[in-house]
Amino acid sequence: METKSDTGKVLPANAFRELEPGEVYTPVVPPGDPRPEISIRSVTLGVIMVVIFTFAAAYIGLKTGNVIETSIPIAILAVFIGTLFSRRSSLLENVIVQSIGQAAGVVVAGAIFTIPALYILDLKPSFVQIFLSCLVGGYLGVVLLIPLRRYFVKDLHGQLPFPEGTAIANVLATGEKSKGSAGKVLLMAFGIGFIYDLIVEFLHLWNHHLNSRVLFGSVGERLADLRFEARLNATAVYFGLGYIIGVRYAGIIAAGSVLSMLVLVPLVYFAGHGLAVPLTPPAVAALVADMNAGQIFGAYVRPMGIGCIAVAGIIGILKMSKIIVSSLSLGFKGLVGAAGGDAVRTDRDMQPRNTFLIQASAVVGMFLLFWFLSGQLTTALVGTIITFLLAFLFTPVAARAIAIVGVNPVSGMTMLTLIIACLALVATGLSGDALGMSVALVIGCAVCTALSTSGAFITDLKVGYWLGASPYQQQRWKFLGILVASLCVGAVIWVLATSYGFLIKDATGQMVVNPNLPAPQGNLMATIVSSVMGGEQQALILFVLGGIVAVMLEMARVPALAFGLGMYLPIEINMAVFFGAAAGHFISRSGKTEEEREARREQGTLIASGLMAGAAIVGTIGAILLLPQLLAPMLYIDVLHHSEQSAGAFAAWYQGIGGQLVSVIGLFGLVALCYLLARKGARWQMEE
Repeated sequence: METKSDTGKVLPANAFRELEPGEVYTPVVPPGDPRPEISIRSVTLGVIMVVIFTFAAAYIGLKTGNVIETSIPIAILAVFIGTLFSRRSSLLENVIVQSIGQAAGVVVAGAIFTIPALYILDLKPSFVQIFLSCLVGGYLGVVLLIPLRRYFVKDLHGQLPFPEGTAIANVLATGEKSKGSAGKVLLMAFGIGFIYDLIVEFLHLWNHHLNSRVLFGSVGERLADLRFEARLNATAVYFGLGYIIGVRYAGIIAAGSVLSMLVLVPLVYFAGHGLAVPLTPPAVAALVADMNAGQIFGAYVRPMGIGCIAVAGIIGILKMSKIIVSSLSLGFKGLVGAAGGDAVRTDRDMQPRNTFLIQASAVVGMFLLFWFLSGQLTTALVGTIITFLLAFLFTPVAARAIAIVGVNPVSGMTMLTLIIACLALVATGLSGDALGMSVALVIGCAVCTALSTSGAFITDLKVGYWLGASPYQQQRWKFLGILVASLCVGAVIWVLATSYGFLIKDATGQMVVNPNLPAPQGNLMATIVSSVMGGEQQALILFVLGGIVAVMLEMARVPALAFGLGMYLPIEINMAVFFGAAAGHFISRSGKTEEEREARREQGTLIASGLMAGAAIVGTIGAILLLPQLLAPMLYIDVLHHSEQSAGAFAAWYQGIGGQLVSVIGLFGLVALCYLLARKGARWQMEE
């Protein structure tokens, strides 16, 4: 859907090329068209989408390190739900639903990169702290981009490809005349993901933690004794993630896991099991001979993954250096102001005075947050200045990167922000204490949210430009979406941190990363802050080795960030993601004709998005029902909980070969359901 031949069917012929001198682009809905845009329906649906997809994106992001793409599923659902009313939703109403709802993904992206680090460092963030950090960052991302809207969207028309925006525009434009089959497929997949993960994650009808030690019998036992152990978490959320990201990217992530768990872990055990001292004191106190595969991975291999991710982020910034340098001047260009007043409907921005008032309110809110957090005027001023200055400089960078390559350099920019913030705060005397690290991470959260918001919002505005939406309406109602998303993300992070925890005690009593909530970016940011501000001694050689791996991968033209995520995340997650990608690849190539194969391939985004959303929603609900404050009512319907042999021990049927074989059957049953749904959806699509 990103080619001119595809898009020309639903958008004007000059939508994707530069205009000739004197030529004017006329959107699908011309400026004088009276069809409805803002209605109770469009705003309500937009808010509902924000709530659902904020919970889903946060749950998946904290478990896998990947923030799901919410724009296209929201656009599809907006079109489908709009067909259920006696008056079908207009194209412009659907644009508003998508624009409000898309705030979910951008706020989550800002939060999961930084907020988990506050918990990991035991800084005990409050809900208000999380909420305001995300809210201020999101609002800054919008108001700093509004003055640049006309430049990116209109002046550079045809020069920037907007790959994601092209797909969204086509979904909305074609959906106005479709029968809504895409929405049916997405909702059916939602139900499958919800029920499947309810069964395996909370009812525990079978053991979804597949393990080579059990499945391969005595051979698996002998290999496990050598710390050679493969695992797979057979849940719908990881299956859906692999389905949507594709076999190539998932294969690179899986390759990182293979290197970590099946090469480096056994190698570390082989090299250190005969030593009477740890390999890298003082970071690790236990002897290698006394550590299992998971402990070796956490102590010696996961830091390499962090190093690989960090260097990959730096390389990403260097590769985008031309975009960054050319974009920095745009922040000052935006000071001229936005087009308001008497401009035509499709070219009218919010009034500059209103934009300035929101911007000033965001800055004041950030100042008050830092003041109440630190109790020091100097710290509040420094934190506010750093936050605004970096958001001001980096906002056009994120917008331009998304417009050109469809990738937002949030990871690298957030690391750079944290380093700058830490150094500035250390210079003011804040070092080695919880206060300084808290302020640095709040700065990082606000700037990261501003970056992710601006990058995604420029796509919204371009979609609106193509289709004929009112920019000032998109801008006004985006603030509502960010407000709701900030409330929701604060709630879901608190729930997951309380129910599961980002850190747990291992068999030796040491605090380690929780494999059920690994939060890779959060752990990376915690490492950066504790190293720069806290003086915490790290096993630097492990980080350096990971960085060398990243450089070698870039030289081989292999995406280092994906590989680094594979090195960091538990192998059970990455193998499940790869299995989902392989199954999706098989399903997309299973049709008899080229038309049928293409139709089945296009069902992939719908099925995967539905699976992940359904699984994430049930995961979040389950986490809420596991809260000790609510007396953990989920335990009353947990089959495993009622069949434990003793406290803390799993039942034999669950942890043995029987429980795992049933899980294998269930996993292939999930593949079969997805195949049947793809076949049905493809048939519906070809009949429309």
